[in-house]
Amino acid sequence: EVQLVESGGGLVQAGGSLRLSCAASEFIFDNYAISWFRQAPGKEREGVSCISGSDGSTYYADSVKGRFTISSDNAKNTVYLQMVSLKPEDTAVYYCAAVDFKCTWWPNTGMDYRGKGTQVTVSS
Repeated sequence: EVQLVESGGGLVQAGGSLRLSCAASEFIFDNYAISWFRQAPGKEREGVSCISGSDGSTYYADSVKGRFTISSDNAKNTVYLQMVSLKPEDTAVYYCAAVDFKCTWWPNTGMDYRGKGTQVTVSS
């Protein structure tokens, strides 16, 4: 089955940390890059980070650079998003998606597959 499943969201105080996980089916892991997006109520979708399926290159939104780190465990077909120094403005539903293999068009990219998302809430 082709799927993406996120986990790891929750409620955290400002300055805290969370690690999100995105478990992907093998087909997705072998043929796509994995990107994290987020969407807060009333706001547009924002590309948070992308990790290339080609060479592992990583890309970040300016708003999260230096605070978020994307990584992958190929043995587990899982991509992680480590988030530190969280801010209230990071509050959103975070979801992972399968995008073009080299993140070429990220963040303005289409998504062939996406997960249902996980809520991240950062209190002030």
